[in-house]
Amino acid sequence: MRKIAISLLCLFAIQISTAQIEETDRVITTGVPFLLIAADARSAGMADQGVATSPDAFSMQYNPAKFAFSLDKQGFSVNYTPYLTELVNDISLGQVTYFNRYSERSAFAGSLRYFSLGEIELRQNFDDPAQVVKPNELALDVAYALKLSERFSMSVAGRYIRSALKIPSENNDVKPASTFAFDISGYYQSEEIAYNDFNGRWRLGFNFQNLGPKIKYDISEDDTNANFLPANMRIGGGFDFILDEYNKVGVGLEFTKLLVPTPQIPDYAKFDANGDGEIDNTEATNAEIANNEEYRNINWVSGIFQSFGDAPDGFSEELKEVTYSVGAEYLYQDSFAFRLGYFNENKEKGARKFFSLGAGFRYNIVKIDVSYLFSASKVRNPLENTLRFSLSFNFGEKWEEN
Repeated sequence: MRKIAISLLCLFAIQISTAQIEETDRVITTGVPFLLIAADARSAGMADQGVATSPDAFSMQYNPAKFAFSLDKQGFSVNYTPYLTELVNDISLGQVTYFNRYSERSAFAGSLRYFSLGEIELRQNFDDPAQVVKPNELALDVAYALKLSERFSMSVAGRYIRSALKIPSENNDVKPASTFAFDISGYYQSEEIAYNDFNGRWRLGFNFQNLGPKIKYDISEDDTNANFLPANMRIGGGFDFILDEYNKVGVGLEFTKLLVPTPQIPDYAKFDANGDGEIDNTEATNAEIANNEEYRNINWVSGIFQSFGDAPDGFSEELKEVTYSVGAEYLYQDSFAFRLGYFNENKEKGARKFFSLGAGFRYNIVKIDVSYLFSASKVRNPLENTLRFSLSFNFGEKWEEN
């Protein structure tokens, strides 16, 4: 039973896409993949888009530079996302966020994300008393955003990551793995432009996320038993169609790429001991072990730069590692919102393809958002048929929009 439980936990310690498909050995896997799950219902309703959308209380996860353009002086949000609901009922992701735009140019924010894997019973033998463990992961973030000009802002964010997934044993105390990471983001928002039949506003954003040392679950002096963080690059743009004082439609396009090295093809010829051109099982195993050790010895800084040009099939495979999403949001009087989105990931790199829809309702300072996901892939999505909820409060005087 212990081995089964360990195997189950390992499924959650790798990239989400790996749990979905194994058509290739070059699917990129990382530790703490919960950092990539869209925690709030607004972004989830637009297919996990958020780097270039209008500022809101949820901007911490996607682009904290947007806080410098927030029209609300302060905001607080609570998000809840059930996970793998068709298999279990006690795995979930929760997040709380607070931001404060305390001056015309500056803002700060903080958030806590908590991923609970529920309860797991461990037994050496079938009739032994159960040892119940509650594996979990969390991330604590802080960010500072500053307007560098009237139309452009940047932000730096720091993140503490803690992962308590390791199974306790009878002979030693188990300590959670931990590390830190940082983000660098930017956001551009144009002035309102008058066109023939409507006004419009352009938005652009980028975010280099989760840049930091690998996370180690075993105590060692090297990185051979450590996992890369899910460092990634988000780049996106959007346009708001301001039809009149009551109706607005925002559309956006976003691209994301993991800044993690691509697993390489083992060099089997090096392990052909007799040079006959035929690789037996032992030689193949030795080649794969050596290839895995070489991959794990890459440090996180080198891995970021290597990730832009290390795909074994060249540039065509690098393009396959880029996911994209398109989304739209209709707003009526800033009180009601309806959202649609589509997300696409290449079938050789995870095969996540899904449609999403969502809605939002605002009354006074309170806003409620919900979203729902429909898988468009043959591979089941962990969030398929799942309702996500967000609750946010914006308070204080309003800033004027430039």
